[in-house]
Amino acid sequence: MTIQTYGSYLKTEELLSLQQPQSDEPEHDEMLFIIIHQVYELWFKQQLHELELLREALLNDRIGTVNATFHRILRILKTMVAQIDVLETMTPVSFNSFRDRLDSASGFQSVQFREVELFLGHRRPAALAMAPKGSLERARLSARMAEPSLYEAFLRFLMLRGYEIPAAAVERDRTLPPVEDERVRAILVRIYKDDSHCRQVCEQMVDLDEGLQEWRYRHVKMVERTIGTKRGTGGSAGVEYLKSTLFASLFPDLWAIRAEL
Repeated sequence: MTIQTYGSYLKTEELLSLQQPQSDEPEHDEMLFIIIHQVYELWFKQQLHELELLREALLNDRIGTVNATFHRILRILKTMVAQIDVLETMTPVSFNSFRDRLDSASGFQSVQFREVELFLGHRRPAALAMAPKGSLERARLSARMAEPSLYEAFLRFLMLRGYEIPAAAVERDRTLPPVEDERVRAILVRIYKDDSHCRQVCEQMVDLDEGLQEWRYRHVKMVERTIGTKRGTGGSAGVEYLKSTLFASLFPDLWAIRAEL
């Protein structure tokens, strides 16, 4: 019988062999750049793992699991935002010393981050075009597009709690993002005034939306600080594209009701 060790259980040798700088010397800060982005991919994987549990808990009215899972997801988001502080210790000169080694690689191509976006409901046909036709990555994105989004699961949770959510709000084209619905807003206003348990879930949805916007904002400013208005790696639009993603609410009705409370 093989005895499990810390290293064998975590596959540390394999893990630590995955950081392979491409610059000639190599440039000192390339290691930091690689590790930070690999860690982000691990966090995206964990976030998807937690979001799947959260969706299942919402669809089965397991409110204790819902609250605990929201708590973890939000803590992970805070950690992801804090990692940008480390990345910002890299100066523009340091980054430009190895930037050309990225070739066509770009964070824009992170399939897992696109999966997170789709899971949360930020759905649009262009999301599929980020992966080649016939690829496993395209299949993963297509599967996410066809699944219930977190917002749909949230509305179905409210239905389980006895609220008459309009069928049109939940039985809709899953390839499209949520849209404002005044009937849903009226129910949400009632919840905020009279139902503390569901109100807590609503507020955690808002916390999640705000947390992702915070991460986007810090990411935009980090990129702007590092490359200014240059085009991004891989030919992406860089800062201008990233700015266009800011302040778009994932769950518009939960924000719209603020003026009605």
